[in-house]
Amino acid sequence: MSTTLDAVHAPTAAAPAPSRVGQKITFAKAINLGLRRALEQDAKVLLMGEDIGKLGGVFRVTDGLQKDFGEDRVVDTPLAESGIVGTAIGLAMRGYRPVCEIQFDGFIFPAFDQITTQLAKMHYRSKGRLTLPVVIRVPFGGGIGAVEHHSESPEALFAHTAGLRVVSPSTPGEAYTMIQSAIASPDPVLFFEPKGRYWEKADVDLDGEPSLGLNKARVVRAGSDVTIVAYGPTVLTALKAAATAEAEGTSVEVVDLRSISPIDVDTVVESVRKTGRCVVVHEAPVAFGAGAEVAARVTEQCFFHLHAPVLRVGGFHAPYPVAKIEHDYLPSLDRVLDAVDRAIAY
Repeated sequence: MSTTLDAVHAPTAAAPAPSRVGQKITFAKAINLGLRRALEQDAKVLLMGEDIGKLGGVFRVTDGLQKDFGEDRVVDTPLAESGIVGTAIGLAMRGYRPVCEIQFDGFIFPAFDQITTQLAKMHYRSKGRLTLPVVIRVPFGGGIGAVEHHSESPEALFAHTAGLRVVSPSTPGEAYTMIQSAIASPDPVLFFEPKGRYWEKADVDLDGEPSLGLNKARVVRAGSDVTIVAYGPTVLTALKAAATAEAEGTSVEVVDLRSISPIDVDTVVESVRKTGRCVVVHEAPVAFGAGAEVAARVTEQCFFHLHAPVLRVGGFHAPYPVAKIEHDYLPSLDRVLDAVDRAIAY
């Protein structure tokens, strides 16, 4: 009898844990899991923003985090962007690592003074004695049919301000690792999330560690005839353009900047010296945009390698249009391919 009972109650071998490598998840969920991992690993990390707690954010990026980590670490704030960032600055000075969510890109402007005159300059002003490890998450860009002030691309305004890192992931995997790198950074980071990509799925290694950091660009497709430089929402457009161009006999290399400020000039220059041509793509207006800085750097360092002028494709120098014509404003596949054709034709 005892033998039988022993057999019945003997511990069975534990079922193997489900693999966390290559899970297919959305862009938004990847950021959620990256935030969760940062909250688990460092008790000084806290999240702040409008409706990010019980609601889980407008895009549900912070869904479930307040329930699991409490209202002291996932804080629903008043509707006051300047107050959110100002409070985060004070918390950072006391040793915390605040992650602020700006609900929509166009709502960041009430906090512009706090970001550019306080957050960006405190390290310099204190002669290096103070660091402000604040991350400001900004859902940005178009493609979702939103109303006015909900589809802006203001990244160049912050890239122009010394003291701020400005980055934008292009895939769920990049979003998962880059948000963790941003939170770990001792510097203030503007983390621009392409909201038009929030629902796209891809395989993500949830056990993977950040490898490239925040400064390094990456070549996401090799080519020999033209380099397309993009970041955030336009990387996928660039890859589609490269695939279409290849079918027509043109080999296109695609570089994902990842970091808008500082720019990884070396990776871009190495690519353009190989291809001899460069097209820069972003959703923000072409005039005075980040693409102008890339074009200037490439022209300075690749002048004798260029077979054509650096071309830029982006939004127009006009307010973002109403939803029904926004796709005429955004850099489409056809507009990118036209730039590639013009670069080849020189």
